Formats: sequence, C-alpha cells, structure tokens
Amino acid sequence: MPAAATPARIAAAVRNSPGHRVKVAVTDIDGVLRGKYIHKDKFESAIDGGLGFCDVVYGWDCHDQCYDNTTATGWHRGFPDATVRLDLGTHRRVPWDGDVDFFLGELVASRGGRSVPWPIDARQVLKRVLARAAKLGVTPMCGLEYEWFNFLETPQSWADKRGADPTPLTPGMFGYSLLRANHSRDYLSALFDEMKAFGVPIEGLHTETGPGVFEAALVFSEALEAADRGVLFKTGAKEIASRFGIMPSFMAKWSQQYPGCSGHCHQSLSDGKKNLFHDPRGRNGMSRLFESYLAGQLDTLLEFAPMFWPTVNSYKRLVDGFWAPVKPTWGVDNRTASFRVIAGSPKSTRLETRCPGADINPYLAVAACIAAGLDGIERKLKLTAPPITGTNSGGENVARAPRTLIETTRIFRGSERARDWFGDEFVEHFAATREWEWRQWQDAVTDWERRRYFEII
Repeated sequence: MPAAATPARIAAAVRNSPGHRVKVAVTDIDGVLRGKYIHKDKFESAIDGGLGFCDVVYGWDCHDQCYDNTTATGWHRGFPDATVRLDLGTHRRVPWDGDVDFFLGELVASRGGRSVPWPIDARQVLKRVLARAAKLGVTPMCGLEYEWFNFLETPQSWADKRGADPTPLTPGMFGYSLLRANHSRDYLSALFDEMKAFGVPIEGLHTETGPGVFEAALVFSEALEAADRGVLFKTGAKEIASRFGIMPSFMAKWSQQYPGCSGHCHQSLSDGKKNLFHDPRGRNGMSRLFESYLAGQLDTLLEFAPMFWPTVNSYKRLVDGFWAPVKPTWGVDNRTASFRVIAGSPKSTRLETRCPGADINPYLAVAACIAAGLDGIERKLKLTAPPITGTNSGGENVARAPRTLIETTRIFRGSERARDWFGDEFVEHFAATREWEWRQWQDAVTDWERRRYFEII
C-alpha cells in the first residue's frame, strides 16, 4: 500500500465515492475471481475485522463441483465461512461498473486462537515466495503477456451450442494486422482505456496468428502487483467484451487447427536501485545472479509444471512444431525456447518464461517462476546447459515435458522443492485438485471418441 494510502484515507475515499456498494473478490485455485457486492457500512467494519466468505471457493472446481478428495476444505468440514482480509493496497474503481470501489482479499484461518494466512490461498502462496526473496535482498519484478481468442458469442448462445463451433470475431490467420485491429477498434480502445483506468495498464496490444486472437502485454511491476493485474485483466477483458457481444476465451488450446494461447511471464530481480540481471561484462550480458536464476528454472520446470499447465487442456498446447516450447531449454532472444533471455539495456534485461499458457492462475505461475529461479540462486547453480539456436538445435537430448496433467501432478506431489517453497498443505491440496480435474476428463465421453468409434468399431 502506498504510504499515503492509510486505512483511514481509503475508508474516507470509499465513503465519499458515489453509490452505496463496494465490490470485493478473492481468487480460487483455478485463478477465477469469486466475489460479491457489500454495503459501504459493511466495508468499513471489514477494514479491521475482515468479512465472512464461504471457504467452498477453495473446495470446488471451475464448474462449482465439490472436490471429494481434499482435506483443507470440503463436505467433511461443512464448508464454513472463512475470514477474508481485504488488501487495501489493491483499491481500484471499476470504470465499466459505475466506478464502484473494488478490493482484492485473501482468506485467513484461525489457528490456536489467532488468524494466520490460509496455506492454500494462491495469493498468499506467492506472498510467501516473495517474503523469501526479501530475505535474499532482492525484489522480483514481473510482467505478464496473454494471448486469447475472441468469439461472437454470449453465455446463452454458447450454452445453446453445447460447446461446439464458436463463431470467431474475425476470420483467417492475420498476425500483427492493423486491418483486423481496426475492425475491432471500439473493443480494443475500451480495453486500453478502461484497463488503464482500472489500474491494469496495457503496454502493447495486437492481433496474433489465428481467427479473432489478440495478445496483450501488461506493464511491468513488482511481482504481486503483476499477478494481481494478471487476474484482473482476464476478468476485466471478459466483462468489457460482453458489452460488444464478444466472448473471450483464455483456454490454452481451443482448436487443434490453431496455435494455443500463452501466458508468458517476464522477470527480473531488483535491489531497489538497479536490475540485478544485467552485467555488460557477463556472458550474453547476463549477471552471474541471472545465470543461477535461469539454471534454477531449467532444473525445476518439470517439478512445478502443474502451476504452469494446470488443466487437462494445457497439454494440448504442448505440440511439437507449434509455437509453445515443449522442453526446458533456453536461448538468447529465441522464442522456441522455454526460457528466452532478453539481454538488453540495464533496464530491460530480463527472462521470459514462455511455457505457461493463458489458462494459468497468475499467482501460482508467478510463484513457480520466482521460486524456481530463487532456488537456483540459493543453491548457487551454474548455468551449464548450452543455449539452443533455431528450433531446439542443441536441445535434442533434453527430456520432453510430459503430455498429461496426471503425470506432472505426480511429479509435483513428490517434489521436495515444491514442498519447501510452497508448503506441504498447499502441495497436497493443489495436487488433489489436479487429480480431480484429471478424473473428470477420464470419465468424460468426447466428440472425438464418438466420431472415431461410434459407427466403425
């Protein structure tokens, strides 16, 4: 929270704003905002005491189906209210919702008569990683990029179509197209202007390769703010788009014909004065600290993989020969590598982790990136792997990423480093939710199966 933004001043600002309601939200395990409106009087009491919020938001999946295999919350506990502590530093006004005041919150638990952060709350998982970064004397800086497809659909029209044949916003493969951008100029202008007013500034916005697909780069910031912006951008884009009869989709791969949607994460470390990744005398302009950070990410990618690829659909994006990288490789300004080193100026030198998809929970993906890098620094890892050139030239002997959620989840659950960085309770809960997700897929009978077997077998 900025020094001038004291609780008293924020309370006064909310009290003096128009209307009688405040919007509050928490993020569930899948990165979906769950929230409600409360009266301003309720907000003032929540500043100190928090507010009640059913802990089912961490006990069900993205379709509100309750998990049957978790222990932190569930039927066996009766889904009681948890306390949500509002982060007053997240105060924003929502320009497309009458400038209503908005706050993000975190769930807290009662342990031994005192309130403590809930171990499975995704935002607090990231905050624990950042607290460990502070002990190392570094401040992680991040910026997220999203690719997402846009369709001429509404929730009702999509329900009527039963999940088949969405109508793209525009036809054809036309990346970096000013023509297609002009076609959607009112929508894109609203994204640029209203997101900025919402405190989620966009650095760049353009069409990508595919029908109705865009990419947005969010402005670089400290890591927690970057993850907040990532969560708010996805929800905000959906709310703004609905005004234009458009439905965005951030799923990793909506069609076999087209490239998938990424959620790239740019990172650097600061000491408060300078970018610690930059060293003009270092190899490729990289400091030794940067090399250890990169070595940590190369070493732990597969152990933290469900935090980058959290859904069954995530793995449909990991196809050889498409844009998404499928191996833990690095390269200098090489977009076919999982880790792209951008060796620029003292200000711009950074690492782009390119493997996450747009379906990430931003808090968990950012936490995984930073934890993996800091683990390399703590262990003083050397960057011994050579950079790839071209399309994985030099990476032929690097093991490929698994192709299924259940494989990466089993690796994650058994990872001592995951438990060290994220805590046993989170690892067990998140692994259980991913196992549940896999079981839903295993039980499903798909269109592909009917087309393949219905008549012929």
